[in-house]
Amino acid sequence: MRMASLTLPTTSRAARWFHALSDETRLEIVEMLSHGERCVCELQDALDAAQSRLSFHLKTLKDSGLVSDRRDGRWVYYSLNRELLDEIATFAQAVKPGKHAGSCVRACCP
Repeated sequence: MRMASLTLPTTSRAARWFHALSDETRLEIVEMLSHGERCVCELQDALDAAQSRLSFHLKTLKDSGLVSDRRDGRWVYYSLNRELLDEIATFAQAVKPGKHAGSCVRACCP
């Protein structure tokens, strides 16, 4: 993919992604959800986490757009936003050192 055709996210949006991924528990949740949708009770049991602590982490992931939830009766199920994970990977690849080849708008590359 050429840089000219890549739409980079705003820095504040990217910062939310990386903030959400900057915690070990949230990374464990993402890893678990990479295998498919999970009930909040499954996440709580697997992580041996208090409900309030888990809710905090899930809210952070939801606010960043990395996960979504759905209610089925009294249970809440969480899943990954796979398109956003692809967007994060594209962003990371686009800012990889050496990718600019002198095309920086801010003239940061010699």
